[in-house]
Amino acid sequence: MPSDRIQWFPGHMAKTRRLITENLKDVDLTIELLDARIPKSSENPEIARLVAAKPKLTLLSKSSLADPEATKKWQKAFEAEGRECIFYDCRTGEGISKIPEAARRLCAERLERYKDKGMEGRKLRAMIVGIPNVGKSSLINKLAANNKAKVENRPGVTLTKQWISTSLGIDLLDMPGILWPKFEDQIVGQNLAVTGAIRDEIMDIEMLACVLCGRLRKLYPDLLCARYKLKPEEFEDLQDFELAELIGRRRGFLVSGGEVDFLRTSNMLLDEFRGGKIGRITLEHPKA
Repeated sequence: MPSDRIQWFPGHMAKTRRLITENLKDVDLTIELLDARIPKSSENPEIARLVAAKPKLTLLSKSSLADPEATKKWQKAFEAEGRECIFYDCRTGEGISKIPEAARRLCAERLERYKDKGMEGRKLRAMIVGIPNVGKSSLINKLAANNKAKVENRPGVTLTKQWISTSLGIDLLDMPGILWPKFEDQIVGQNLAVTGAIRDEIMDIEMLACVLCGRLRKLYPDLLCARYKLKPEEFEDLQDFELAELIGRRRGFLVSGGEVDFLRTSNMLLDEFRGGKIGRITLEHPKA
């Protein structure tokens, strides 16, 4: 995938940057969500630059879809950098209860100043930031115990800022998801596309399925074989697209003439990966 193949929308990105910059003065901390399956690839360098002056809590989201051992390693790696890091999952609720305490710990000095000014009990204000489709609105709904933030399993649903009140001592400001304009690292762009951070409508789905097959055969061959009833020796000499074809044939995704319906196979592979049906998979691991 050429590095200029994946582009975002400059107007949307510029608007989100302005929203973050304009509202940063009104918050006590930022909560950045990273996809636990691709923690580094989902860390937007633009966000790091914009919110550098504020305390930041890092959440590894969608942890029930990620390799649990890899997630623990990522948490330790971030903590070694001096960052407050929690892994959580909006579907299972894992880690949710740790967030308010971590926020208060990060903002201890600010809370003390509020107390000195006679403002004890004042709620903290947190800005929720991250790439598209990383689970920001779902997190807010969990913390707010309702469905005030609009949620869909596709990028780009939150387009304007939203203030959400909670009973946990934190008010939350939801920001639209933001990607950077060009991915110089081809692997980063692929990781974001495979996990669904970039709209499928602008991507080559068949190419993404081949990329996914290449990652799975290298990182999680046992899960790949178990899900699609394969044996390693059946695909050790196959190219990635041939592996995808083999999977499509095993699933019976055939068209007239006995050819594999590659588009249907590609959509199935991506859907099953994103839904956790292949297994708990992390596509990038911290350096040892």
